[in-house]
Amino acid sequence: MRILGLTGSIGMGKSTTAKLFAEAGVPVYDADAAVHQLYEGEAAPAIEAAFPGTTANGKVDRPKLSARVVHDPAAIKQLEQIVHPMLGASRQKFFADAEAANAPVVVLDIPLLFETGGEKRVDAVVVVSTSPELQRERVLARGTMDEAKLNAIIAKQTPDAEKRKRADFVVDTSHGLEPVRAQIAHILAEVVKMPQRRA
Repeated sequence: MRILGLTGSIGMGKSTTAKLFAEAGVPVYDADAAVHQLYEGEAAPAIEAAFPGTTANGKVDRPKLSARVVHDPAAIKQLEQIVHPMLGASRQKFFADAEAANAPVVVLDIPLLFETGGEKRVDAVVVVSTSPELQRERVLARGTMDEAKLNAIIAKQTPDAEKRKRADFVVDTSHGLEPVRAQIAHILAEVVKMPQRRA
């Protein structure tokens, strides 16, 4: 089984690309969704203990938590120390299920793949990219974020140019879904020929 690491900065089209991998029959592990699931239960008590007032009714209040940690690297590190071990366990279950289903390829959709050293745990890296203009336009159009928050997030992420340099495959999402589907088909054909690289 080959493990593809899928990553891309905010607004690059990574979530859409992940959906298209799933549409192509590839099991996709969505790290963000897994975090959200943890926030809905398992991780909430530890997060409340570390960041009082950021949970309600046994669930993490994501806007409150985000406001508490977004400009505080030490707090982000503390949050990661709580969440990452739990994520590791959910990822192992995903792998076991995929192995049992004889999946030739799986995708790990991990926004901060390079930032967390995740490229060492995959066989190939797919970076989703678009122009900086389209990136900003997409994110700001969601209406959930202002320029300042977007800039803070972008500053924390590995620059897109560097991600592209370190990628085995780059998916350009600038031109709609069909070209992305074609790129995915190409990646799936190629990755099974590649040697297993993960540590």
